[in-house]
Amino acid sequence: MEQDNTSEDESVGPPEDEAPRRFPLGLSDSEAMEVLWQMRTQRRQAQPDLPDTVTRLTTPEGSVVYLVGTAHFSDSSKKDVATTIRAVQPDVVVVELCQYRVSMLKMDEKTLLKEAKDINLEKVQQAIKQNGVMSGLMQILLLKVSAHITEQLGMAPGGEFREAFKEASKVPFCKFHLGDRPIPVTFKRAIAALSLWQKARLAWGLCFLSDPISKEDVEKCKQKDLLEQTMSEMIGEFPALHRTIVAERDIYLTHTLRQAARCVEAPPNAEKVPAVVVGVVGMGHVPGIERNWDKELNIQEILSVAPPSRFGWVLRLVFKGAMLGALGYACYRAGGGVGRALLSLPAVQSLLENIRPPPA
Repeated sequence: MEQDNTSEDESVGPPEDEAPRRFPLGLSDSEAMEVLWQMRTQRRQAQPDLPDTVTRLTTPEGSVVYLVGTAHFSDSSKKDVATTIRAVQPDVVVVELCQYRVSMLKMDEKTLLKEAKDINLEKVQQAIKQNGVMSGLMQILLLKVSAHITEQLGMAPGGEFREAFKEASKVPFCKFHLGDRPIPVTFKRAIAALSLWQKARLAWGLCFLSDPISKEDVEKCKQKDLLEQTMSEMIGEFPALHRTIVAERDIYLTHTLRQAARCVEAPPNAEKVPAVVVGVVGMGHVPGIERNWDKELNIQEILSVAPPSRFGWVLRLVFKGAMLGALGYACYRAGGGVGRALLSLPAVQSLLENIRPPPA
């Protein structure tokens, strides 16, 4: 299928030989569905010429998953996603988002750019409400990192997911799935997995992140060898963080993609046929998904957050007292008066005034 190379500002109708097909009058619903299904089948390329960032996976039933590895602030990643969806005309598109981040699909680029740069009290309150004080403030620090990249590049995050959402809506019968583990679970498990010293080092590094980044640096993130080297360096620094934020989500994304790749029903007789799926994930998740593809997975294990022990509760209490000031200062740097407003938050007041040990 030919791609549309016109700019977004141009509004041009199709030539006569590419005009939209019209259904004959009097078709029943089932007949119309069959016509649409046949149209999509004709558009689907059997041997598509896809970008180098696409990995092809298969299931025992014959379903095919085209996994698009992306860099989250990359224009070329958006093109890779659009090219793949137009070529394979999928039954399902799965993206590396959860329900807590689905709002980025509905906002325009200008609004998202403003949102990414504006870390305010409302965002702090929402993060703490969803994740708890420590996990919530750590999320704010990671938002600060995203805002730093946004400011450097002048580009809002998640462009490849919005592109996937837009292209999926043009494909008949195509379903759109959110494939990532809920972000509150990820943050809670990440915080629980770090030692006190690792939490302090991570918070300090995020507080004072100021290294410049260019679009060329972002594009390098799509190179698997360079990315794996960077990931290896991160594993050396924070192995527990890598396990919870990357490796566990590799497992969850693999599970979601395999669920999406179940056979689908083809009209008119609801015959079960292999599915075609496009997955859109960060390039850092591609090697893990490939490794996990044929393994038996335990999803419940990575969805639980273990209750704290008494000893752990005491350690966290001491750590929270020290970290609240540091994290509050970091939020102050990131969002103007956010740090000063932290003490007025109900969650923070509850932490400071109503300290009670967990039940025995």
